[in-house]
Amino acid sequence: MTSLKNIEVEYRAKFSKAKYDKLLKFLLKKAKDLGADDKRVWFFCLPNKLLKVTHNISLKSGKITLKLTKIGKGSHFEEIEFPVGEESVEPAIKLFTNLGYKYLFEPVILRHNFSYKGVELALKYSKTWGYHLELEIEIASLAQKGRAEEKIFKVAGELGVKLMSEEELWTFTQNIEKTYKNPVC
Repeated sequence: MTSLKNIEVEYRAKFSKAKYDKLLKFLLKKAKDLGADDKRVWFFCLPNKLLKVTHNISLKSGKITLKLTKIGKGSHFEEIEFPVGEESVEPAIKLFTNLGYKYLFEPVILRHNFSYKGVELALKYSKTWGYHLELEIEIASLAQKGRAEEKIFKVAGELGVKLMSEEELWTFTQNIEKTYKNPVC
């Protein structure tokens, strides 16, 4: 049986609209453009994990993802993910809601993906996070984490972005969970 688990080494940086525009221009010239990847995401609040249902607007698809660690509790996340059809997104949300999980809904995450020097980049904007960048490398074992982090740090330095610390991420995401109000749809 093929393993459904992957380990992502992931860092994030927040910045201004001006920095976003500068990064977009640079990445369109210098990186491999993987295209638009706009999404709607339902984040289900679990004590020590992150469960989400994603509707990929750009690709007209869906997926369910369980990260076995919350954001801000380490730079790596073991992840279980599987695709669902676009028509299965709403039933998946209903399933988790009926199991008693409350969710935070991000109506639209504007996202553009790139690959640059071995690092997957997602240049994003959302109401909750503002302008930000995810830098990620998928690894098969934790033995590869150090090398992946070196690559990410080098690319972040080259791009001139300050990576958020675990403490900054934890404080930021906990504040979202405590104060976020779902939009009326």
